[in-house]
Order: sequence, then C-alpha cells, then structure tokens
Amino acid sequence: MVSRELKKIALERINRLMDFAERHAAERPEIAKEAILLAMRIAQKARVRIPKKYKRMFCRKCGTPFWTPNSFTVRIRDRRSTHVVIRCLKCGYIKRIPVSKKSKTIT
Repeated sequence: MVSRELKKIALERINRLMDFAERHAAERPEIAKEAILLAMRIAQKARVRIPKKYKRMFCRKCGTPFWTPNSFTVRIRDRRSTHVVIRCLKCGYIKRIPVSKKSKTIT
C-alpha cells in the first residue's frame, strides 16, 4: 500500500513536471512531451490521479501537449448531452468532456 507521504511527493513532482512542460512546450515540444510522459508514469507508480487542470492539457494516448494550436481541435457537441470534444491531431485520440448547463433559478 502506498503511503500518504509518497502520494504527496508524487503530486508535487507531477505539478513541477507539468509546469516545466507548459513553459517549454512552444520552443521545445519534444522535451515537454517527455516531461508529460514522466508525470504520467509517476502517477501510475504512486497510484494517484493527475489533477484535472493538467489532465486536459495533454493527450492521454500519446502524451502530446495541447499548448500549440496545431496539435488538437476543439468542437462543442449538443447531441445526447452537451460536451466538448478535443481531438489529438498526432494520434487521433478523442477526449470528451461533459458540460453541465447552469439551471436558471428565479429569485
């Protein structure tokens, strides 16, 4: 069983690696991709989830960062339920993010 301290250290390292990848994604995308893959491996070994704010910044399948505009497409679909579709242009992986509509309350 993984201890709480190990999980805390893993989350700190994931945060540092993702910040590093975000800073270097524009000029050196291959280093940013390696940092993302390393963060994914740390999360897997420590059995922690990658925070939601970082999870949406890269492709889950190939690890390509979504900071450059030529690496992904974004669409909004309103078929069954409203959701955002992010498609990786490197591997074709499709990520769907549900969007909840705000209910109108009369006050």
